[in-house]
Amino acid sequence: MFRFRWFLPVFLPALFVWFTATAPAQQFSPPPNAESQIQGRLLLVLPFANHTGQPNLDWIGEGAADIFNRRLDAAGFLTISRDDRLYALDRLGLPVNFRPSRATTIRIAQLLDADFVIIGAYTQTGDQLSATAQILNLHQLTLSPPLQEQSNLKNLLDTLNSLAWDAARKLDPSYSVAKQTFLAADTPLRPDAFENYVRGMIAEAPSDRIVHLREAIRLSPGFAPARLELGRAYFANQDYEDAATVFGQMPRDDPNALEADFYRGLAFLYTANYLKAEDAFAFVATQLPLPEVVNNEGVAASRRGHDGAPFFQRAIASDPRDADYHFNLAIALRKQNDIPGAIREVDAALKLDPADSEAQAFAAALKQPVPEKIDPDKSPAIPNDSLPLERIKRSYNETEFRQAAFEMEQMQSMRLAALPPNQRAAKLVTDGNQFLNRGLILEAEREYQAALEANPSDALAHAGLAQVREHSEDLKAARAEAQQSITLAPNVPAYLVLARLDLKSKQLPAAAADVSSALHIEPANANALSMKQAVEAQGQQVP
Repeated sequence: MFRFRWFLPVFLPALFVWFTATAPAQQFSPPPNAESQIQGRLLLVLPFANHTGQPNLDWIGEGAADIFNRRLDAAGFLTISRDDRLYALDRLGLPVNFRPSRATTIRIAQLLDADFVIIGAYTQTGDQLSATAQILNLHQLTLSPPLQEQSNLKNLLDTLNSLAWDAARKLDPSYSVAKQTFLAADTPLRPDAFENYVRGMIAEAPSDRIVHLREAIRLSPGFAPARLELGRAYFANQDYEDAATVFGQMPRDDPNALEADFYRGLAFLYTANYLKAEDAFAFVATQLPLPEVVNNEGVAASRRGHDGAPFFQRAIASDPRDADYHFNLAIALRKQNDIPGAIREVDAALKLDPADSEAQAFAAALKQPVPEKIDPDKSPAIPNDSLPLERIKRSYNETEFRQAAFEMEQMQSMRLAALPPNQRAAKLVTDGNQFLNRGLILEAEREYQAALEANPSDALAHAGLAQVREHSEDLKAARAEAQQSITLAPNVPAYLVLARLDLKSKQLPAAAADVSSALHIEPANANALSMKQAVEAQGQQVP
């Protein structure tokens, strides 16, 4: 664990190197005052207090924090994870279910370098649930007036999502994503599935966690956070085969896919399935080149009999202060009969951790004199089967990368701000389309709205918004956005939105005309051709 900002001067330059090396277009240099411009968006959300008098509703408090974290992350803030919050409580000697006073809340937030804390509570009157939230500004030490939402208990998800939207708007008055998009973000998540997910997340016994999380997935198979938690529960219970299976079922474009594949790789390592382990770590490393990921990729490669040295060298380049990476490189060099190199690296490991007895023994063996009649290049002093095993990194600290990626996103926003409005809008629409294709509708709408702020006449931004409104079941607004998009510039995405809406309302001639217009623009468009088949399957020919 760590405090959030101390690593930034070390880690962010490495991220810039990686970003500029992999960026397909222009190189990017951060503005000189970038760090000062990106403070103020780190949030700590505490579990809401249960004021209902019913202990069986305690789980709602943690559920509120979970929804707020996921929604506010999508709104462009950086929220502190539940694991880091629990770490802060542990550092202060406080139990997991501790309800902090105002002073203790401030101490927890300061330990984590938060800019704001969201605190809340919920009450019940009959079948009505009322939830309130307040925002504590750590810089000004001021508390906002209460934000409040109320609805039937069976609509708990709508209540919490609405309150999260209120908080996003309070934190950032310019935030323009519609409330309906928040309400539809987890569609079609069932309330009982969400309850089982939260109960599984907070259960102490691994068996209880697994029972609740399996039920959550049974009720809502597409709810990826529950699948991630189930994989983690199996992993904690050392059921590595089931853990690998569940982690492997995570969609590759899900925001948690990288964490899932890291632990999937570990599960394969622990069951000696080194080829699959290497593949899992390689997938993570292509997008999240943290040193622990690259190190484990090297361990898997080495245990398959391949050269792990390049991986360990990359890990050292990212984090030269970790003794394990030097130790692993020493083993890899020794396997290549590079005894001087191996001695250099094991000595570096001992300099960082002088009490490492295994490294001490390895160094002593490496430095044993070789008998005169033995060629050291062919028969070194230590046979390969007597070498120590490479060290695996068992923790995945995505939080560090999340913050660095967040900082990068903010800097990219500053870079975009310097572009001409039309170019800025086009780039934002491209980003919005990528989010939409991954099912991240809050992030997609945020990009489309920003594009329209730059260029209100951008037809594709309106087409993107039409698709977001369609997803959130605001069909009237979806039609209006699609029609406005076509008025500005006829385009395939907008016509297909109208076609789906017309098909849904049984307006078959109109749907056929929409598809025909789309195919007139792009005759080979796969989505338009698929829509043509759907319309003609209803007995309406497309001209």
